[in-house]
Amino acid sequence: MKEDTSLLKIRNYVFLLLLISPSFVSGDDFKIGAGIWDITGPTAEIGMMGYAMMDQVTAGLHFRLRARAFVFGTVSNPNDRIVFVNTDSCMMFGGLKQTVIQNLNAKYGNLYHDENVLISGIHTHAGPAGYSFELLYNIMSWGFHKPNFDVIVDGIVSAISMAHNKYEQNKGAKILLNSGELLHSNINRSPTAYLANPAEERAKYNWDVDKEMVLLRFEDLEGNEIGLLNWFAVHGTSMTNQNHLVSGDNKGTAAYLFERLKNGNSSVPGMGPFVAAFAQTNEGDVSPNTRGAFCDNGRPCETAHSTCGGSSQNCHGYGPGKDDFESTMIIGTHQADFAQHLYDSAKIQVESQRGVDFRLTYLDMSDTEVSGNFTTTGKPGRTCHGSLGDAFAAGTTDGPGDFDFVQGTNSTSTNPYWNYIGSFLSNPSQEEKACQAPKPILLNVGDVEFPGPWIAKIIPVQLLRLGNFYIVGVPGEFSTMSGRRLRETVLKAIVSAGGDPNSKVVIAGLSNDYTHYITTFEEYGIQRYEGASTLYGPHTLAAYQQTFSELAVAMVTGDPVPHGPNPPDLSSDTWSFQPGVIFDAGSFGKIYTDVDSAYKVGDVVSVVFYGANPRNDFKTQSTYLTVERMVNGNWEVYRVDGDWDTRFHWQSHLIAESLITIEWFIGDDAPLGTYRIRNFGTSKDIFGTLTPYTGTSSSFVVQ
Repeated sequence: MKEDTSLLKIRNYVFLLLLISPSFVSGDDFKIGAGIWDITGPTAEIGMMGYAMMDQVTAGLHFRLRARAFVFGTVSNPNDRIVFVNTDSCMMFGGLKQTVIQNLNAKYGNLYHDENVLISGIHTHAGPAGYSFELLYNIMSWGFHKPNFDVIVDGIVSAISMAHNKYEQNKGAKILLNSGELLHSNINRSPTAYLANPAEERAKYNWDVDKEMVLLRFEDLEGNEIGLLNWFAVHGTSMTNQNHLVSGDNKGTAAYLFERLKNGNSSVPGMGPFVAAFAQTNEGDVSPNTRGAFCDNGRPCETAHSTCGGSSQNCHGYGPGKDDFESTMIIGTHQADFAQHLYDSAKIQVESQRGVDFRLTYLDMSDTEVSGNFTTTGKPGRTCHGSLGDAFAAGTTDGPGDFDFVQGTNSTSTNPYWNYIGSFLSNPSQEEKACQAPKPILLNVGDVEFPGPWIAKIIPVQLLRLGNFYIVGVPGEFSTMSGRRLRETVLKAIVSAGGDPNSKVVIAGLSNDYTHYITTFEEYGIQRYEGASTLYGPHTLAAYQQTFSELAVAMVTGDPVPHGPNPPDLSSDTWSFQPGVIFDAGSFGKIYTDVDSAYKVGDVVSVVFYGANPRNDFKTQSTYLTVERMVNGNWEVYRVDGDWDTRFHWQSHLIAESLITIEWFIGDDAPLGTYRIRNFGTSKDIFGTLTPYTGTSSSFVVQ
């Protein structure tokens, strides 16, 4: 039968409208803005965050730390938006996020708030500490360090503001999704604990760590590239506990490499329009030290307890390179190269018809009832007052602890002296011991309130959604299997509520606050470092599964969730024994040791200046150094301190003097020619007056 031509024309016209309408093209009606800002803090005299080593203090800069922010919304509902911020910091803390939100509210009203902003840390162990309101995390920095706190807050707000401005200018964008397995870049540092999980569960996976990298590619409707955001599980411990230079470790390296690729080799780091965020996920038991753990004699460590001759101190994990820097570059390059592969081949558009959404609630993790539907035992359970077990003090193969603690112990008899000392801090009750069993409680930190709380109790639990892409914001370090269980729980809840069964779920680790580790019930029983550091007891994971399930259902059905208890404002409860810079002395900018006259590719140029304490001026969005090249009779900046191939070292000299050593590792791509190196600093006199200074080396040739 011949079809009516008028009906055919109408049908074709409607079909054409569907094709060209952004509302019907998957992904085409997102709005996206990207921003990046410097959050580099004190590069001298401040304890570093991550390894808990009192003698690991900052003494220079490897490359700068950044905050990378993305604002997401849709063309049809531009004021409904969510924000994801990735920071080159060890973790995020609740007090810092509260301050960020307060500053955003002062600038934008209620457009950005606690519920729709997620801030995640990459978990570098090479950044300065002292930016938490809780005491436990400030011990290594001798207390709260407000200048470091402020530069991180200001940097995050500035990154979001930049993303906000670009979002307002954006006429529409699309998001492309891709994923794949990245090999040779991570291993499980607690394999015996992983093996405690059920065999049938382990059989579902090829690896004892997650190898999957999940990547989102952002571009506008004309195909102009905006940035990327990806998640891959690996600890930021390529730089070991012997390092004293501030560094973004392997994920910061990956971001630097990818942004340089997109913004151009001559671009200034952190200043280009393309923003690449390499985010953290369930890395709790995942190490970048892929050669494994060995004793000083070259033999493998004993596996169950990670010891050498019964001691944990001499059992170290080794990365793929000959030193920290090479290992960091190798693992960072692996992530950058694989991200490029996923980025270039991304074709799946994230659907945008559902827009963006968010849910957040607060839990009292020291006392949360958990249904038997979520506990491993099948019986009701509850979380416990926070505490750390003996194996916490043993450290890990990435960074062994001190004294005689070992991993994999659930008996206080192995260290009676230190358990006795720990009881003076707070002696746990029999009820607390029973709740935390089989963890032998070393530090009962959840009950300590002097001079302020040592850990957080009221914990944020957050879920963001981009179309059918869900971001699970967890305030801690989930082990491999605990992360897998949580992702399964969230997807199951989405589907049960009528959501898209093809939804993708990722975990954003170390987000919004920090509660140490979260292992499975079975891993907790082994009491290696991760289990001993699971603050709130064996049902911690189940409590998160229960809460995220509720958030996912509410998001699909469009229902609100209860806010929960308000977290306390601890901003007035901080303390510090870290003195500021009293004054600087010396001939600022004068050369102490000059450069040689000539070098070749592969050499290291080194110059030492008399300088000042870099704590006087963090040089935010600037640099402590330049490598400059003579071009047509003019000096042009070739490298700055945000580049990988420069290093900035600070050393105290005599009473109040400083020596500044600047190194440039001449790469294969360095043009031959005439160069010089400059140092930029700020001195402080006895009256507190700050004065900028500059030092300049002699010129030299690369030939």
